[in-house]
Amino acid sequence: MAAIIKAGLVVDRSWPIQTERAARTRSLSSAVLSSSVWLVCRKRDPMARAGWDTKGIKEMESNIVQRLRDFWDADIKGPDFVWAATGPALEAYIRYPAVKKASEPAVRMDVDEFLRHVRRIVVDFVVGRVLTHGEAEAAVGDHPLDDVTTYYLLHRNDFGLKEAPAGPCILYMVSCGLPERDLVDQYELLGKGRLEARGLSDEQEVDVEDEGGTSSLTPQASGRYKLKPWSARRHRLLGEDTAGGRPAQLIDQVHKLMHLWKAGDVAKVNDYFDRRGLPRSHVFAQLIQALIEKSRDDEQSDECSILERLANHLRSIITAPQAAFPL
Repeated sequence: MAAIIKAGLVVDRSWPIQTERAARTRSLSSAVLSSSVWLVCRKRDPMARAGWDTKGIKEMESNIVQRLRDFWDADIKGPDFVWAATGPALEAYIRYPAVKKASEPAVRMDVDEFLRHVRRIVVDFVVGRVLTHGEAEAAVGDHPLDDVTTYYLLHRNDFGLKEAPAGPCILYMVSCGLPERDLVDQYELLGKGRLEARGLSDEQEVDVEDEGGTSSLTPQASGRYKLKPWSARRHRLLGEDTAGGRPAQLIDQVHKLMHLWKAGDVAKVNDYFDRRGLPRSHVFAQLIQALIEKSRDDEQSDECSILERLANHLRSIITAPQAAFPL
């Protein structure tokens, strides 16, 4: 990527092409992707002047949304979908010899920072499709879920509750703006799977080079990650705002309610619904339904039944007379 910029080339067209067989031997134990992004480039106009980040980001947003719909319809999924967005996004960035920040004209926006905007748009698109069962996507700039819940839904959609290779997981972490230690230690959402003592080979890396040519996504070890099932998340403050004022993540609220329902304490379930204003949250209802669909694919028999009962109870609360349960 850095070489394309330094060579003065402009990305004119791009296509993600499935170049690798999914069942090949090396893909069974590595984080290597199955698609490659093919770029058609031309020389940049030597008279081209530097652009501004605000304009470049708007151009990228305009270019990328329809292409994402095309990629989705072509059944490009998972980390390959995030990767596929690189090509059309670069069309808006590389047309300028440099991209300056409107807020700091003396400072340039590098490729890595630009791609952070791209990846956020992509994950919001995917989450929107998952929440609506493929019928819609989040609008550009519309983040319906907090970052932790977004990561959970991306991971659950692609890997379920099974162990997943580190590379794609780290790609999703970066896309959601979350460091590994937060998901593993702070939120206790993610557990580490098998770790291998050896380092990664080139074919196991999933990385993006920044403008200086250094990798920002390569994991430190050839490891695996696994989502913790709801029943294993028993922190006493699960689903509650922290003393520092950090609001509870939406997935934590779901898991909190599942524990309350499992304990048979419907009064506490109703109190939690009311206190958090969840009956008025359309996205919460969508998340519950999406988790029901995902839980049917996993060997967590009680998860699906508890979620379905919670969903039915939530609907009964919403349709109940206001005098019985004020909203």
